[in-house]
Amino acid sequence: MTQRINYSSASPEGYKAFGNVYGYVQKSGLPTELIDLVYLRVSQINGCAFCIDMHSRDLRNLNVAAEKLALLAVWRDAGDHFIPRERTALAWAESVTQVAETGVPENVYAAAAAEFSDKELTDLTYAISLMNAFNRLGVAFRSKPAAAKA
Repeated sequence: MTQRINYSSASPEGYKAFGNVYGYVQKSGLPTELIDLVYLRVSQINGCAFCIDMHSRDLRNLNVAAEKLALLAVWRDAGDHFIPRERTALAWAESVTQVAETGVPENVYAAAAAEFSDKELTDLTYAISLMNAFNRLGVAFRSKPAAAKA
């Protein structure tokens, strides 16, 4: 895979704007592990190798169990590896990421709204939206994962 454009250097102000949202999400009060699980799951759905590599590494650095990482794509069938709050966040992330197919149904919203405050759910949706944008940049411009550079 050959990188097409290094978008961060081609448009540094745009990249900085996305970085500001990323920084906000990190300080939003949502747990880092939850955010990174959502980032990884969204990236799996979108097939962004760069982001899958990066967020897998981030989660390993947080000492998340290898079994949990391995089962993320099938979290619904992973038993107790995911707590209810994570399950709700992952269901919300999948529905929002696949919005054209799902329309984000009322039952998914109701479950998310019952688990998260309005601010938390808004911030979680900012995180999901941001990762979807980064995935589109990564896939479109063929950003090379660190593992492929090694």
